[in-house]
Amino acid sequence: MTVVEVQRGQGPIVLGQPHGGTFVPEEIHARLNQTGRALADTDWHINRLYKGLLGDATVVQSRVHRYVIDANRDPAGQSLYPGQNTTTLVPLTDFDGRPIWLEGQEPSEDEIEERREKFHAPYHAALQEELERVRVRHGVVILFDCHSIRSRIPFLFDGELPVFNTGTNDGTTCAPEVAQAVDAVARASGCTAVLNGRFKGGWTTRNYGRPDKGIHAIQMEIAQCAYMDETSPWTWRADRAERLRPHLKEMLDRLRALALSGALAEKGAPK
Repeated sequence: MTVVEVQRGQGPIVLGQPHGGTFVPEEIHARLNQTGRALADTDWHINRLYKGLLGDATVVQSRVHRYVIDANRDPAGQSLYPGQNTTTLVPLTDFDGRPIWLEGQEPSEDEIEERREKFHAPYHAALQEELERVRVRHGVVILFDCHSIRSRIPFLFDGELPVFNTGTNDGTTCAPEVAQAVDAVARASGCTAVLNGRFKGGWTTRNYGRPDKGIHAIQMEIAQCAYMDETSPWTWRADRAERLRPHLKEMLDRLRALALSGALAEKGAPK
């Protein structure tokens, strides 16, 4: 089983996809309870949603499910959203707060470290390698971290999530022009949209976003109702997806043009 899949492109955009994988090793799958085995918290169809939108983009995709280890969490285990309900480096519950492991089968600290080395570290090694390769080639690189989630999850947030949830950790992970380019498309799309709302960007965005070094990172969390059914079997809805994809394409096209224009290189040349 390949832990990470990389589709190498020559353009200035890297698409990170840490949560689209569904692989769970048999010995770990056997310890999940019925709730855990449903794998409900997958970013379903995320690779398909972005496929072909930007021909020269690089794609870095984890094949491992987040219940094995969450590739978008701080490897040290620090919470990204202190004081709010969230899931951990190796989740103990699903997004609804329900236990996902059989009683007594929760992973130990030693096992979590083993999984970090086996599954978390390779994803980020591949992502970092591609970010550096693209940065050297173009002078800048934009990491567009691709996520999706059910639109209603009371355990995590109130009400219904907007369709487009753009996160830059309150403006720290990219130049203002990057956030503005994406947010402008989101707000003109006719869909609901928010910038730095409930989802401000996960560990990936916060860890790699270094505008002063020419690395700009932005997270896009999409409400799954915009392109699929939010209940099992999590069916792809082509009619919805084909309305959504042009807006994502416009976001990526604008970011590509911005990166190639030289405007971002002036704000963060390679060091």
